[in-house]
Amino acid sequence: MTLRVLCAFLVTVFLAGCNQDADTSAVPPPVTLNGDATGVFCGMNLMEHPGPKGQIITASRIDPFWFTSVRDTVAFTLMPEQPRDIRAIYVSDMARAASWEDPGATNWIDARKAFFVIESRKKGGMGAAEAIPFGNREAAAAFAATNGGRVTTFTDIPRAYVLGSDAPGEPSQQDHSDARLH
Repeated sequence: MTLRVLCAFLVTVFLAGCNQDADTSAVPPPVTLNGDATGVFCGMNLMEHPGPKGQIITASRIDPFWFTSVRDTVAFTLMPEQPRDIRAIYVSDMARAASWEDPGATNWIDARKAFFVIESRKKGGMGAAEAIPFGNREAAAAFAATNGGRVTTFTDIPRAYVLGSDAPGEPSQQDHSDARLH
């Protein structure tokens, strides 16, 4: 009888441990943009810049990494010196934004499910070329029709577009069609 109780206890502890692991693997929700959000690369407050923003949530940090532009958000995922324990990548859904100047504090979309307009006339938060995210392809296509550019997905954004054509080992901007994100 004691052996059965001991076995039942061990099974319960084991299953509780499995459930705990399952909870930590769940994708965390996005964090609401607030006045304390500071860009990783520029050290500036996100609220001071127009255009879409980004956040990356990792397992090793409590707070997300914040980005003044989506282009910087994507670049972060490609840089080997940055954390690899990424649990979620969120970008502003510009289809639900009030305006370019007010991209919204809560209208985040999973970057891997978004549609991006690249090579448009619109500049990002730091005045550089931007990858403008939308929650649906139709909104992205409408934006591209008005502002130029083309629609792509997260994995098809050219590495040279976000890292620059002068990045070591990167193809020139002219060769961008063959260099995709992985």
